[in-house]
Amino acid sequence: MNLDTPKVVVAAIHASAPPFDLKAGVSKTCALIAEASRRGARLVVFPESFIPGFPVWAGVIRPIDAHSVFKRFAENSLNVNSKEFRDVQAAAAKHRIFVSLGFSELSDESKGRLWNSQVLISDTGELVNHHRKLVPTFYEQLAWTRGDAAGLRVVNSPFGRIGGLICGENNNPLARYSLMAQGEEIHCACYPAVWPFRNPLNSPAYDLRDSIRFRTASYSFEAKAFTIVSAGVLDDETLSGMSGADDEIRQILLASPKACSMIVGPTGDLISDILQDNEGMVLAEVDTSSLTELKRHHDMAGYYNREDIFRVEVKADRLSTLELVKRSDRPATGPASFRGFGEEPIVEAAAE
Repeated sequence: MNLDTPKVVVAAIHASAPPFDLKAGVSKTCALIAEASRRGARLVVFPESFIPGFPVWAGVIRPIDAHSVFKRFAENSLNVNSKEFRDVQAAAAKHRIFVSLGFSELSDESKGRLWNSQVLISDTGELVNHHRKLVPTFYEQLAWTRGDAAGLRVVNSPFGRIGGLICGENNNPLARYSLMAQGEEIHCACYPAVWPFRNPLNSPAYDLRDSIRFRTASYSFEAKAFTIVSAGVLDDETLSGMSGADDEIRQILLASPKACSMIVGPTGDLISDILQDNEGMVLAEVDTSSLTELKRHHDMAGYYNREDIFRVEVKADRLSTLELVKRSDRPATGPASFRGFGEEPIVEAAAE
């Protein structure tokens, strides 16, 4: 196998992991990584919050009734410094494949602080990008906090420049532009299995499949990039885990249009099968060298950009809850100063 070529097979996972089960989710992730590699893929993309399942319960269970569900969700979310995460990294290295994984991320500092995250792991097992969704959408804010732009970046690989966005971010103009402006060539887009916006039992449903198809074609055409779309599946285990014994919630989820997984080329055309109802894997061969000719038409990172007119600034710092500043680092204000989110000191110890 030529490991340094612009022509490569990529894969989109169309599946769901066992909900609220971290260990089982990691096990299924590693198995699917092995399967994608066996089928010749050099990059595999997983759905949004594949581990431990997407929190669609936040949209269909009253918040005052959902405390125990959130607790299970948080307890089974994945921390990037954990053994479970290292197992995923080891699987990527073992099978020599890049992995874009969507998951609910657990904070180091707080057992209740979670992010909707998407990471890129290299084929040597290195964590090469770590993105946290900038703004959780609608009822996602009952589960996840806001992310930052530290992961809003494009990474070089032997077969192209890889970036990614999570669900609704794929139609955020400035987030999209920030990746286009970095010369992104392969875009990883992850989605949940369903997204009930209105109650589909008594009003028109939000068609997630159509919205995915429209925004994917638009982004691929604008960026002159290949987009790999990976979405979850509303299987029986996921349906039961998210609805419990509530039949109305079950019917709402069943009536909500399902997502789909696919791969779209730089002209906005579909270059793979579309999977929607059943679990599976979508594969396609992409060739990033074919993008050069298309960029003569529109090149948002090149001649079609007007830096003399438009200025876009991305604050790419990773936010932290607390910064401890040593006494030697600041004027004499006491033993230590404390800063929140990189701002001016909000609490300072009394001077001696």
